[in-house]
Amino acid sequence: MEILRANPFMALFLALALGYFIGKFKVGKFQLGGIAGTLIAAVIIGQIGIQVDEGIKGIFFALFIYAVGYNGGPEFFSSINRSTVTQVIAAIAMTVTGLVTVLFFAKIFHLGVGLAAGLAAGGLTQSAIIGTAGSAIDLLGLAKGTANSMKVDIAVGYSVTYIFGSLGPILVVTALFPLLYKWDLRKEAIKLAQKLGGGARELAEGEYMPLTRAASRVFRVSPGAAVIGHGANFLEDLYDSSLRVESVLRQGESLTVDDTLSLQPEDLVMVTGLATSLQKCSESIGAEHEDEDDLFNIVEESRKIFVTNKQFHGRTLDQVHHAGEGKHYGVFFTALSRMGHSMPLLPKTEIHVGDELTLTGSKADLDKVEKLIGYKSPSIHATEFMTFGLGMVLGYVFGLYSFHIGSAEVSIGSGLGCLVSGLLFGYLRAKHPKFGGVDTGATTFLQTFGLAVFVGVVGLNAGEEALTTIREHGITLFYLGVGVTLIPQILVFFFNYYVLKIKNPVIAMAVVVGSRSANPAFSALLDKTRNATPVAAFTVTYAIANIMLTLWGPVIVAALH
Repeated sequence: MEILRANPFMALFLALALGYFIGKFKVGKFQLGGIAGTLIAAVIIGQIGIQVDEGIKGIFFALFIYAVGYNGGPEFFSSINRSTVTQVIAAIAMTVTGLVTVLFFAKIFHLGVGLAAGLAAGGLTQSAIIGTAGSAIDLLGLAKGTANSMKVDIAVGYSVTYIFGSLGPILVVTALFPLLYKWDLRKEAIKLAQKLGGGARELAEGEYMPLTRAASRVFRVSPGAAVIGHGANFLEDLYDSSLRVESVLRQGESLTVDDTLSLQPEDLVMVTGLATSLQKCSESIGAEHEDEDDLFNIVEESRKIFVTNKQFHGRTLDQVHHAGEGKHYGVFFTALSRMGHSMPLLPKTEIHVGDELTLTGSKADLDKVEKLIGYKSPSIHATEFMTFGLGMVLGYVFGLYSFHIGSAEVSIGSGLGCLVSGLLFGYLRAKHPKFGGVDTGATTFLQTFGLAVFVGVVGLNAGEEALTTIREHGITLFYLGVGVTLIPQILVFFFNYYVLKIKNPVIAMAVVVGSRSANPAFSALLDKTRNATPVAAFTVTYAIANIMLTLWGPVIVAALH
């Protein structure tokens, strides 16, 4: 104990290690997670009397919140458009209803500022509220002891309400509403996939979508084949641009693949394309000759391209594939990612600005497509620290701004300032490829580790006060947390269903979990649907909710102080 008291950072890392160990345990589909586990472990360790410098907490929260904004900026701004307006309204409705519910309970049950903020952070499962509310308390000019007591209450409210805050959305979207409306989410997900796939059937285990598999094969032109006397364009048009003629050999000589090419019997034709088209090539060309592959020296490239061209926002993959006056450039989609989540790669899946498309093709063709729809990140594995430092400075500058809610003056604080700065720099990074960026892995690490360190310091510094508050308010807080978790979800679901007309079961459930920034519930929903159809609606609402809920920290402090 003396060693830990003398070395508080050792205690902090011990809390992280134990917290993430606790967070790994699962009960059914519920998993506590490393952040909540770290807070619980830190509160327990903090009983021996450990104090960590408050400055550590501040800097790591600033890093965390900047990374949140930076990662979510492109999707946050691009999600506000006509095609997703109902989902944006749904997310705003959920977050506002959550805030009103918290304030109502706080007034009725005479909760202090700290307990109310903790109730919001845990009941709405938005850990960032701990930091933004704490920063707002620091700016109230209270005595140090009073301010610290409020911050302890935030940690207590969060730890008591977080467990059901995570479990509640899982029950709502996988059990309550599906039972109420007699939905089979798996069947509904299959129907939605068929709609997005233009009527293509849902895949069974072991099958794959042809759009995700691009390969190359060599065929020998047989006598009487349909391609004899025709060139590459004939073959490509025959398969509706789903393959490309890469090279042709005639008696060991390489021929130029252009409009003048006329295929003859015994020619060897190397074709790149989608799996289903390649399987049919033998019908129009001839038998496949795998042992001839070493005669060809063709190099293909797989490239990740970020979508920045607004003209493609909301377009389907099929439309993008044929963009540029109907020319497909011989490239093939192999993956689509949005905010780190894999999207269904189906012809009618819409792409958004900020999405990451993975394409396969020749370097020349990929260069053309890149100029058309976006850019290849020039610093995907590097961090431009000049820009990163400037972004953090600007966040602290924004944090100096204050405004009034009624008679109360509310300061944005460094937390929300860095969030705004992160959103701005993340958006600029997506729009302008030469604008210095932060490595994706680095921002993910900052977001996770920054929050973990922050809650670890909060828990250690809370110490014995936390247990006293839990004994005094624990049961009441737990029941209020259940209300804060369930009431907004139920009310807003009916609003979404009957007013906004979001009636597709998969999309409706994805909107609910996204509007609550409920990652565990989203994982449970994916387990029910067993495909990626909920991802699009989740990412739109999650981007809005993640920002809106974070803002409620200082709003709750201002409203109740």
